[in-house]
Amino acid sequence: MLARAITVAALAFGLIPPVLAQPATPAGSQRIALPATPVGAVVSEWLEAFNSGDSARLGAYYRKYALERSMEAQMNRRRATGGFDLVSVEKSAPRSIEIVLKERTTGNLAYGVLELNKEGAPGFRLSNVISVPSGGSVDDFKIDATARARVIEGAIAKLDSNYVFPEVAAKMAADVRGRLKRGEYDGVSNGPSLALLLTEQFQEASRDKHLRVNFSAPRIPDRAPNAAPDSAARERYRSQLMADNCGFVQAEQLPGNVGYLRFDFFADPDFCGETATAHMTKLADVDALIIDMRQNGGGSPAMVAHVTSYLFSKRTHLNDLWTRRTNETNEFWTRPELPGKKVRDDVPVYVLTSNRTFSGAEE
Repeated sequence: MLARAITVAALAFGLIPPVLAQPATPAGSQRIALPATPVGAVVSEWLEAFNSGDSARLGAYYRKYALERSMEAQMNRRRATGGFDLVSVEKSAPRSIEIVLKERTTGNLAYGVLELNKEGAPGFRLSNVISVPSGGSVDDFKIDATARARVIEGAIAKLDSNYVFPEVAAKMAADVRGRLKRGEYDGVSNGPSLALLLTEQFQEASRDKHLRVNFSAPRIPDRAPNAAPDSAARERYRSQLMADNCGFVQAEQLPGNVGYLRFDFFADPDFCGETATAHMTKLADVDALIIDMRQNGGGSPAMVAHVTSYLFSKRTHLNDLWTRRTNETNEFWTRPELPGKKVRDDVPVYVLTSNRTFSGAEE
């Protein structure tokens, strides 16, 4: 993961056009205008829905624009923030915008980077509203030519030393360096947009959807490769997993003694092994089992092995992962013995998939 600057390309930015109708703001607060542009109208619609605190209205907005959002998480954010007021429009074009928002409850700032898909394709290419970290500022989200070049060269260096196929890494490096030289990144002024743009371009060159560039407003501390996170980071991670029930959404026994299990990611079994065991054991005595992977984007290969172990009576080889930098290979096998009760060998197992099923979920 690269520190600070990375994000999507925006169109050339022009002057901010006339004012759109604005969401209501509290008495005494300054009224800031959103531009009368396609993206300005959509952002205004979102602010109205979010600030209303009406989950049905906000859910309808997300469905309208095909945005994948957890309504529970969004309503928790609404309660925590009290809604948002627009503080400033930092940059504007017809289909893209950068804005600063202020939480009504806390007064904390957030940076919004939003870009619509090309005309004729409804929905968002990018939709991020990121809280400004404690001790940080909105400037942490902005980048200039020097930062863009530094990020690109940093990404290339990571690919050169780590990417599994050196020849593909070289192809990606040549592609983005050529784009940099031609000035294709000159209009990219914020980190989230450069991250998305580089992700798209690296994936286009490599055909590898695992390869991503991420943005972080706070600088990410330098750590030795494979160094364990500190105790505070582990506790934050554990707390988030527990809040999400380790990705498990539903486990129930349907009519006809058919088990149904849905979980949406494979969490680290060091934290979530007991949760997975409880759900698999709950369904151990069914006569058929449906595992719903339609919303599962993957995760820990160790958790893949843990869950799969409940479906095999004998030790079975699942997968090998090779690390180019260290030339190490990790083998993943099912475990013959583990806590709880396994599903019987004669029970048919059906796996539901979709175009969102990815990585560990595909495995």
